Amino acid sequence: MKRLLTILFILVFLPNSCFAFQCAENKDIKAVKRVLNSQVKYANKMNFDKFIKTYDSAYINSDGFNLDIYSCLIKDAWKAFDNIKYFIDIKNIEIKDDDAKVEVLETSFAEINTSKAYKGELKSQASTVYYLKKINGTWKVVSDSVLDETTTMLYGLAKDLEIELVVPNNIKPNEEYCALLSFNPPKNVLAVASIANDIIEYPQKPTEEVFRAMPDDNILERLFTSNNKNANEYIVASIGLTETSVCNLDIRFSLVGFGYKIKRVNIVQDNGVSDVKNK
Repeated sequence: MKRLLTILFILVFLPNSCFAFQCAENKDIKAVKRVLNSQVKYANKMNFDKFIKTYDSAYINSDGFNLDIYSCLIKDAWKAFDNIKYFIDIKNIEIKDDDAKVEVLETSFAEINTSKAYKGELKSQASTVYYLKKINGTWKVVSDSVLDETTTMLYGLAKDLEIELVVPNNIKPNEEYCALLSFNPPKNVLAVASIANDIIEYPQKPTEEVFRAMPDDNILERLFTSNNKNANEYIVASIGLTETSVCNLDIRFSLVGFGYKIKRVNIVQDNGVSDVKNK
C-alpha cells in the first residue's frame, strides 16, 4: 500500500509541483526581460528618472562605478549625443532564487555632425552580463560586466573605411600586450594614426595622442603594459585623412576625414576574473 501511495504521489503531486515551479520561473524570466527592455525604452526617450530606477541604490559595475558615477556617465552621454538609439538582444537568462544573470548583446547608433563639412556617425556594440536581484518583489540591476566592447566615431571619408583594431579582451595586471590597427585609406589620401591606452575612470582624462603616418602595409602596431591599479582600460585608435593640393607653389593640406575606434581591455586576476569592482 505504501508503494502505491508513493506512485500516486509521483504521478499526481510531483508534475503539479514542477508545473508550479516552472510557472514561477517563467514569471521571473518575463519580469527580468521587462526590466532590461524597459531600460532600452527609457534610454531611447532619454527619460533619466525612470531609467535610473531600474537600478538598485547599491549598484556597482565591473569598472568600480557606483550608481552616482554611472548616473553622471549617462547624463554626459545623452548631453553629447541627443539622438542616440539603443538596442538590446537578450541571449540567455539564468535565475536562481532571487538572483538573475543575463547575457545580452547591446548596440547603439547616432548620427553626429561637428559642422556642415563633417557628417559622422557613432556605432557601439558590447557583450554584457547583467546581474539582477529581486528586492521586495521587484527585480533591480545590482551590477554588470562588459565582456567585450567596441565603439567607432567616424567623420567624412573615414566613414567608408573598414578599420580593424586588434587587442586582447582580457589581460593580467602589469603584462605586456600589443594593439594592432589596420585600414586601407582612399587613393591619393594621406593617412595618419595614433594608438593610445587609457584607464577607465571618471572623469575620463584626455588621451595622449602621437600621430604617425601609416606604414606602407597600412598596419600600425604599439606595445603597452597593462596597469596594476586595479582598473580596466580602453585602447583608442585615432585616424586622420588629408588631401594635398598645390596653389602658387604652396602645398596645402585639407582634412577630409577623421575618427576613432575604441576597444575595451579588461584587467583580470590570476583566476581569470576581473576584480575591479571590488576596488
